[in-house]
Order: sequence, then C-alpha cells, then structure tokens
Amino acid sequence: MARNAPKATTLTVLRTEVVAEHFVRVVLGGAGFDEFEPRAETDSYVKIELASGGDTVLRTYTIRRVDRAAKEIWIDFVVHGDEGVAGPWARSVQPGTDVTVRGPGAGYLPDPAADFHLLAGDETAVPAIAVALETLPADATGAVFVEVAGPGDELGLVRPAGVSLTWLHRGVAAGDAGPDLTEGNAPLVAAVEALPWPGGDVQVFVHGEAETVMKHLRPYLRTDRGVPASRASISGYWRRGRTEEGFRVWKRDLAEAEAV
Repeated sequence: MARNAPKATTLTVLRTEVVAEHFVRVVLGGAGFDEFEPRAETDSYVKIELASGGDTVLRTYTIRRVDRAAKEIWIDFVVHGDEGVAGPWARSVQPGTDVTVRGPGAGYLPDPAADFHLLAGDETAVPAIAVALETLPADATGAVFVEVAGPGDELGLVRPAGVSLTWLHRGVAAGDAGPDLTEGNAPLVAAVEALPWPGGDVQVFVHGEAETVMKHLRPYLRTDRGVPASRASISGYWRRGRTEEGFRVWKRDLAEAEAV
C-alpha cells in the first residue's frame, strides 16, 4: 500500500537569531501556523524545501519548539561557513520569506518511568536532546553527552538536577574532522563507553553522524549493554561525505540489508 505523502505547510520566516557560534535559529510562523499539526514526541522533525542550483531539495531538521501562544516554530541550524544548503540559507534568509515544510514526523519520547536516561549526539542532535530534557520529570536521573566543535557551541540546556551534562569539544567542525576524531575515535564514543553503567531500565537516545552512531555506539549499547530495541532510539542524522540525498539511499540500503 502506498504511503501518504507528509503534509506540506507554507510558513513565513518571522526572524532569525544566532544562539551559539555555529547555531542559527530560524523562527517560522505566519498564516500557515494554524495548519501545522505538532507531534508530542521530542524528536519531531520536518523536511524543508530549499532551492539549490535551480532545483528544490529537501533538508530534514528537528523542531526545537512549537510555541502555540506566540504562534512560532523554532528550528535550529548548524552553520559552518558556506558548507551545505540549509546552513547558508538559515544565515541569510530574510523575515517575510515563505518556506514550505513537510511533516512533522517523529519517533522518540522519554518515558518518565525509566530508571535512567542516556542521551548522546553531535550538533545535529542538540535540538532533540534539548526538547527531551525539558520533558523529563524533575526527579529524573541520567547523563547527556554532546559533541560540538568547541566552547562557543555550548548552549544553556535546561535539565533535571539528577541528569549530568558533558560537552565534548572536537576542536573542528564535524565535517572537517580527520580519522583521529571520527567513527570509533569520535569523542562521543569514548565518553559513552566510559560512563559507569547504571543498570536497571535504561532508555537511550543516540543520534548524530551515521558511522559513529551505527557502527560503534549502537553495537555497544544494544549488544554489550543489552539495551532492548524498545528502549533504544539510535540512528544516524547524517553521514560524512554524503549529501542528504545520498544519505537517504545509504539508510535505505542498510535497512534492507538488516531485514534479510
């Protein structure tokens, strides 16, 4: 059976804000806001239609916040110079510009009954991690690891007192990192593996560069630590050296291979 296409909504850029050295927030709203149907999950995302070389391309971004009272939708973009399509667009787009988004989709929501919450990722996972932390009950316990370029990208994430937060600095943009800082050598991998395992019912959310997450962190968490699939949201948000179009093909091929 054919799947229904994600709902398309036209929104208007209200303003942009630089929220950290390499993060730009684009705030959307306008007449289309009332047509947008938010999801309850904390990793809610949309596909944004952007112009590139005369064509329209889709780029996937997590929704940082939906403010019903202000009728605003916040989306945070990682911006490193002129790299990519979405980052430069976020840096230069002007208020009043209309943009079409498709979705939202989603897949993860923290379970307040979990004994421990492990959240880990790179820059691309920061919005989803931030929303998840704001959703946790005040008595939640857990650990958060976020790998970013440097101190200038540390955001003020609100979290329960029992949830630790560790910022990991790789020293360069994610796309510029060499072999000594990628895949199994990524600072994120060492930090997660060094965490004293808490035991009990551990729910995990780990997203970021695909090779790092899927080849190294997922086997460690699912196999070595025995986290069941029902308690693990683990996936790549991007893959080094590939456009989003190429990454979608890679993810599809991987899913098909694992289903055999």
